[in-house]
Amino acid sequence: MQKKTPSPQNDSSLPKLWPFEEARKLAARVADRDPSKPVLMETGYGPSGLPHIGTFGEVARTTWVRQAFQELTGRKTRLLAFSDDMDALRKVPGNVPQQEMLAEHLGLPLSRIPDPFGTHESFAAHNNARLRQFLDAFGFDYEFASATDYYTSGIFDAALKRVLEEHDRIIEVIAPTLGKERRATYSPVLPIHPETGRVMQVPIISVNPDAGTVVWKDDEGKSFETSVYGGQAKMQWKADWAMRWYALGVDYEMSGKDLIDSVKLSSKICRILGSEPPLNLTYELFLDANGQKISKSKGNGLSVEEWLRYGPAESLAHYMFQQPTRAKRLYTDMIPRATDEYLALVQKGEQQSAEEFLSNPVWFVHEGTLRPQDTSPVSFTALLNLASVANAREVETLWKFLRRYDSSLSPETHPYVAGLVQHALDYFNERVRPTKVFRAPTATERKALEDLAATLKTVPENASPDDVQNVVFEVGKRYFAKPELRSWFGCLYEVLLGQKEGPRFGIFAALFGLKETIALIDEALARPVEAAEETVAEESRG
Repeated sequence: MQKKTPSPQNDSSLPKLWPFEEARKLAARVADRDPSKPVLMETGYGPSGLPHIGTFGEVARTTWVRQAFQELTGRKTRLLAFSDDMDALRKVPGNVPQQEMLAEHLGLPLSRIPDPFGTHESFAAHNNARLRQFLDAFGFDYEFASATDYYTSGIFDAALKRVLEEHDRIIEVIAPTLGKERRATYSPVLPIHPETGRVMQVPIISVNPDAGTVVWKDDEGKSFETSVYGGQAKMQWKADWAMRWYALGVDYEMSGKDLIDSVKLSSKICRILGSEPPLNLTYELFLDANGQKISKSKGNGLSVEEWLRYGPAESLAHYMFQQPTRAKRLYTDMIPRATDEYLALVQKGEQQSAEEFLSNPVWFVHEGTLRPQDTSPVSFTALLNLASVANAREVETLWKFLRRYDSSLSPETHPYVAGLVQHALDYFNERVRPTKVFRAPTATERKALEDLAATLKTVPENASPDDVQNVVFEVGKRYFAKPELRSWFGCLYEVLLGQKEGPRFGIFAALFGLKETIALIDEALARPVEAAEETVAEESRG
């Protein structure tokens, strides 16, 4: 890897990218603080389910703000990945085994529920381990924290006492947001039932800040005086969030748009306890292919595992980097474009100075380094199109064309390209092949395609992609007015490749071969009109 170290920067010379903008706000917040004290940034995780793509996004984005802050100020930072594993299990997730067993433990803290996978001492421990494996796989630099450990070890004791001291004021903040019945019973304190072990949402009869206890009754009318220390109680989550900020001195934490009201309430409670809440960036939520909000319960989202099957990890990071405050669709069709954008940025980075490289998202994705091996002589989209027209099932089919383009290419000498080839093959066979359709050309398009085939026969076989692209462009101008040239390239994709979009056609034709491209045009023109929109099932080309 090539490290690009810029000269010492001042604020005005740094880019205006969003991580640097967040870093500037954070620098202003801590300007008067002892610079030897690390600035604390936090991300939260609810281990009632397995880590998902939103978890990746939050940790990655916070990491990028951290990176920008360190570049701006040179100050030390910490990133705490906090697991709320004392939360009660309120609903059995549908993607885990032993559903009946978990249903029997509803209401218990996640850290006291048996692991349905049978690999750890509790359900929370299993999911926490998965979280750490998940984050480690991406190379994130973080410290893991468990709510159970923090409650039971006494780290939160001073803050919990403050909650009891301000118990009534906290209720005054939360009560207006609750329904009539819940308002009558609300308390920020959730005692753990000493007999059943369940997290109790019950009215608190009295609080004793000096003793650190609360008095309450269970559903059967039995009275208890429970300490809030030692893991014998936990906080309702809005109060819990605020208490954690206060106890740990959190300086920065981002959260999704669905938590805007919670951030406001928790911030008020944090101030009541006696400290300023952390800076917050509200990021937008992801949408599915139909523009609907992604929901874990609906299963309409895209998992990290799915993305990594069809594209490299760097493409996911690049996609997450772009405009976090704008809603974006997150589905498999986004992967090819994100991959090509990443590859283009790596190539751009090779030409940039160290200072210019700071404005390149690759600087964030790879912590200030450039990975020149993350390049490919052809785009990911071109690989997909090759797989499509060749009806490829084996990687060697694609390598045959790549070697025609550049005889020095091989899986051994270009392992990154080999990974892209495998991703493209998987994407084509699992996402494109089942839905691939062609359309018939219009009368004008048919004439243009016939002309293109005839013209390509006059072009040297070793013509450059740009030369071939110029031929395609010139043929198109003979049949389409300038405002309609876009439809000419749409015709090439839809009639010849059976898809809506594609690469620069000159690059594709140079890779595929001019003779093969001419044969592809002839085949499309000979295709019966009535079969033009049938799914292609021919297997002979591979």
